[in-house]
Amino acid sequence: MKQKGKWLRRDIFYWSLYDFANSTFATIIVAFVYAVYFKKVVASNQPIGDLWWSVAINISMITVALISPLLGAAADHLGNKKKFLVFFTLLSVAATSLLYFVEEGMVFTGALIFIIANIGFQAGLGFYDAFIKDITEEKYYNKVSSLGYAVGYMGSLLSLVVVIILKDEPRLTFVACSILYLMFSIPLFLFVREKKLFTHGLNSSNFIITGYRRITDTFRNIKKYRNLRLFLISFFLYIDGVNTIIFFSANYAQTTLNFEITDLIIFFVIVQITALLGSFFFGWIADINGTKKTLVFILICWTLVTLSVYFADSRNVFFTIGAVAGTLLGSSQALSRSLMSRLTPENKKAEFFGFYSLFEKTSTILGPLAFGLISWLSGNQRYAALSLSLFFITGLLIFRRVEDKKPVTD
Repeated sequence: MKQKGKWLRRDIFYWSLYDFANSTFATIIVAFVYAVYFKKVVASNQPIGDLWWSVAINISMITVALISPLLGAAADHLGNKKKFLVFFTLLSVAATSLLYFVEEGMVFTGALIFIIANIGFQAGLGFYDAFIKDITEEKYYNKVSSLGYAVGYMGSLLSLVVVIILKDEPRLTFVACSILYLMFSIPLFLFVREKKLFTHGLNSSNFIITGYRRITDTFRNIKKYRNLRLFLISFFLYIDGVNTIIFFSANYAQTTLNFEITDLIIFFVIVQITALLGSFFFGWIADINGTKKTLVFILICWTLVTLSVYFADSRNVFFTIGAVAGTLLGSSQALSRSLMSRLTPENKKAEFFGFYSLFEKTSTILGPLAFGLISWLSGNQRYAALSLSLFFITGLLIFRRVEDKKPVTD
């Protein structure tokens, strides 16, 4: 239950623990241990492993993008986000634990189990985010959301401790991840209440149609806002580059630079710490120089990062690149969301932010696929990394045409 005048309460803390929980999956499975294990062990360190990994990412993210409108409409109809959250979390937890049985040569099985786990993870995030309206007032959204991110970073750091302890038994890391994921999700499941909404004109026979009609209507409505449309196109491109870097950074370090597990741990600690600091630093810069100018600078820096990765030939150089990339990582997402809020009409925020979320999920299609194909065809990940600069350059060229101003509402 909401209490006026008090933003940090027990139910908000329980809610934030879910961010701690799913960060263990994001770190251990998506970005780090399983990503490396899949390429090095399951795919026998062959270039085609990059292609398989990119295909698995694409299938899972496209699936979530396609079912999200249906899930949203169904949740509205049934008035129970928690049941959907529990289902998809348990799906991800169960699939994550099954990764323990994936061994050398089991490429298809390893990819399939990851697809299921990532679908559960990504689908659950939407319902978790939606809980913020149930647990706090609008004036506290930023504080509560920031708390979730901060607790999530702590989850990522704990994940790295687990990796250190189990560094010689990577398959046990997947089991540990599933346990942590479930354990820190339980407080939200048991102790956080949701508001019951009563919907009108939405019954069990038409909520599927309603879900996809929302997307069609949003496409139609967004055509009226050229400035916002340009931003979303540029966002789709440059965030694709960012997401691809997240998915393949550990893989690249292990394959091309021969990083050992200890090196990867150091690398990810650097990225986590600099990402946290970078979010605050660039947020402060954006308040002084404007969000658009700051994002332009960040996109230029991302382009230089991808070029630097191509030439990186030592651990220390890659550590330095990781530190720079970390400062850009959180700020890219935070400032994009902030600008999206500014460019969106007040009376269409819920509708257009749903579209923004859809763009973010489908933005993992081109980058990972390009990386995987180029790595496989050339047998050289450096060329694949270099190709990512095109996403940032193209996104930047379109982004420069975006005007940083509030739209005229209907």
